Amino acid sequence: MTVEQRRFTFFWQSKSPFSQWHPAEFEVNGKRFACAEQYMMYGKAELFGDLEVAERILASSSPKTQKALGRKVRGFDEKRWNQERERIVYEGNQAKFTQNAELLEKLLATAGTELVEASPTDRIWGVGLSEEDPRIQNPAQWRGQNLLGKVLTRLREDLLAGRK
Repeated sequence: MTVEQRRFTFFWQSKSPFSQWHPAEFEVNGKRFACAEQYMMYGKAELFGDLEVAERILASSSPKTQKALGRKVRGFDEKRWNQERERIVYEGNQAKFTQNAELLEKLLATAGTELVEASPTDRIWGVGLSEEDPRIQNPAQWRGQNLLGKVLTRLREDLLAGRK
């Protein structure tokens, strides 16, 4: 498929249902989460055995605070995090979307497109470009990895395959 044939669904910030910060309650293993960011940061703390920070993340209702706490996880190992981060984000978003019918419909409605986090500041989870930047239409010009977009696109495809 050429660049011209590819279709994208751009998102950024908490107003988008695809954002990690978008309010969406869900439960995993008896624990309640208020957004996917909370799940991600909790999973990060749990991965490295920092149960104190994990509990503080779980007790926080602010995605900004949860992210800040995630940066304080003791025993953090970047190589291990890089191996596990997409799995953790996938699991959190799977729970988020399958436990919230309205959000699930919004995700499934993006079928046929590639989800892209149009964050001008995030070069890991986003593409490092804003939606208004013309370069965003060409993945070869993206400045970031778009890991969140890739995870959400894969999740959507998995959910659609399971529905057939």
